[in-house]
Amino acid sequence: MMNESIPLILTVKLDPTSQTYFDDLRKRYFPVEKNYLNAHLSLFHQLPNADPGIEDTLLKVTQREAFEMQVSEVKMIGKGVAFRVESNTLKTLHKQLQKSWKEFLIPQDQQGLWPHITVQNKVSPEEAKQLAAQLEETFEPFAITAQGLILWEYHQGTWKFLKEFEFK
Repeated sequence: MMNESIPLILTVKLDPTSQTYFDDLRKRYFPVEKNYLNAHLSLFHQLPNADPGIEDTLLKVTQREAFEMQVSEVKMIGKGVAFRVESNTLKTLHKQLQKSWKEFLIPQDQQGLWPHITVQNKVSPEEAKQLAAQLEETFEPFAITAQGLILWEYHQGTWKFLKEFEFK
C-alpha cells in the first residue's frame, strides 16, 4: 500500500467490451468538467490504506472464475442515470468482504450492495429524466463479465490506480 492517510476504493474490473461501452456513454452524457473517472462499478468506497490485510483478502477472494452479471435496467439516480447490475455471485462476494473488513468499514460500506454503473450525474433532474427515457427506448438486458477487482487510491475527487486482482 502507499500513503496511510489516503483512503482506498474497490471496484469490479469489467470485460473490455463492456468497459468501453459504459466509458463511451459516460463521456457522452456526464458533464465534461465533472467527469474525472471512467465508468465503474464500486464495491467499497473507503477502505483504510494502512491495512496490509486488504490485499491478502483480495488475493484470496479472486482465486475463483470470472463470472457473468446481468445489466437489468436503466435507472434514474436523482441528478443522473445509471444501469442496474444484478449478480448473486457479486452480492455474495461483497458480503464475504464485508465480514472480513467489518471492523473498519464506514456506514456506507456496511450497507447492502446496490450494484450499478453511472453514466450521467450532476445534471438537472429534467436532463437526467430525458436521458433515462432515451436510453430506455432501446434498452434490452445484457450480460457483462466481472474479470476481477481493482483497488484505487482516492485523492479528493480523482482516483489513482493502485492494483488489479484478476479472477482466474
